[in-house]
Amino acid sequence: MANKEFDFIIIGSGIAGLYTALLAKEAGSVLILTKGSLDECNTKYAQGGIAAPIGHGDSAELHFKDTMAAGAGLCDPEAVRILTEEASDRITDLIDLGVPFDTQFGEVALTREAAHSLPRILHAGGDATGERIEVTLSRAVHDSKNITIMEHSLATDIIVRDGIAKGVTAFDSRIGSLENYISSSIILSTGGAGRLFKLTTNPDVATGDGIAIAYKAGADITDMEFCQFHPTAIRLPGIPPFLISEAVRGEGGTLRNVEGHHFMPDYTPDAELAPRDIVARSIVAEMRKTGSERVFLDVTHLPRKTITNRFPTIYRFCLDRGLDISKGLIPVAPASHYMMGGVRTNAYGETNIAGLFACGEVACTGVHGANRLASNSLMEVLVFSKRIIDRAKGETPKPVKSSTSESRHTLIKRSTSGIDTPLRLAMLQSLLWDNAGIVRSKEKLEEAALVLAAWHNTLGTPTDRPYYELCNMVLGGRLLIEAALIREESRGAHFRTDFPEPSSEWEKHIVFRNED
Repeated sequence: MANKEFDFIIIGSGIAGLYTALLAKEAGSVLILTKGSLDECNTKYAQGGIAAPIGHGDSAELHFKDTMAAGAGLCDPEAVRILTEEASDRITDLIDLGVPFDTQFGEVALTREAAHSLPRILHAGGDATGERIEVTLSRAVHDSKNITIMEHSLATDIIVRDGIAKGVTAFDSRIGSLENYISSSIILSTGGAGRLFKLTTNPDVATGDGIAIAYKAGADITDMEFCQFHPTAIRLPGIPPFLISEAVRGEGGTLRNVEGHHFMPDYTPDAELAPRDIVARSIVAEMRKTGSERVFLDVTHLPRKTITNRFPTIYRFCLDRGLDISKGLIPVAPASHYMMGGVRTNAYGETNIAGLFACGEVACTGVHGANRLASNSLMEVLVFSKRIIDRAKGETPKPVKSSTSESRHTLIKRSTSGIDTPLRLAMLQSLLWDNAGIVRSKEKLEEAALVLAAWHNTLGTPTDRPYYELCNMVLGGRLLIEAALIREESRGAHFRTDFPEPSSEWEKHIVFRNED
């Protein structure tokens, strides 16, 4: 590449990276760095839809209240207010770009999902919302002359001088070399870290790279203990977990145990429409009670036309594997799905490092708190991507400092003599799943903390993409485990058997910063 200086460098090519690039191109030259191909991302796996209070009887205030309730006391009210008040304008942006949302009787069709008080979920292609948005934005990016795309380029470091981000070092997998790219505005949009766990709905690229390189650069990392486990992913031998959308329960799907009992009313009056953390833990409890590795999602009572029209992707996936979900039950179990924590930002996507921004799942804006409300993630991307570019262009007032309280930490040095567990990807994923999954305890967390610290101490210099990713996962796993140990309570997606109740003392955020 002849020119290695750009006005904006965007790391990642999901909806966060693509939408931000389309906004940024009006203000200057843009480079997109993506470690795989342009369409390798979490976005296209987002089935359910995108939340916006645009329906009859709905309002930003109602959306605000639902989001705050789901977040279990840790949402930033300012961030949630921004999300819900700006949501309808961002939907207009997507429609203008050509996103083909499903319609009914001449209006955008809306459905309801768990913990929403009203139907406010827009969808496209039935259950292919993420893919339709990704394809639309990808096409627009390819057609833009002011955007340069560097595929198979994994960002390895943020270049920081005197507390200011100056550029990015990236590993070009095609030629095996490190390259530096210079910019005064660097935007992390690398997605989440679902691959930390053995069972996940995330694709292979979700290895927490952005969190790791931000931490190494000195950015604040917060809320890492809050990893959302989706209650319903396909659980069949030999088949990787495949997401069965929240919207399936929103349309009337019911959960049954292996004995056929409809069990969710036994755990909560909200039954299948309870927040995800409650449904996931209820499923785990029911599986233990019945000695099974799965429960079943039942939609056989719904009209066949509703199933095939509303959930064509899910219907076809199951049918291709010999299961007609209009006639038979869907075997499901929880799987890692979404990271609420990440790189801490303010209301304009700014980190504590000048010139470094973050948006999408890699960021922690404060919107989701301890438990993300279904379908708020895609909207969060749109709202805060727009605010990042407005801020970078100098079109916004000085942001208000967050009023949320915090507990600040660094990764502690642990004595790991005598620990000789070999570092392998499968070992790491099993360790996190078994010791820091849906139900946690001090004993299991401390066991994992020692193993991860031992691995961290022995990491070598990466020479290929898989080892770079593995190093990032070790660091991300350490941040998650240490945060889960520090938070001695249960709140939202973080549940500890030794501290099973929430505590008012822990209505604060755990923040890590690398002081080296």
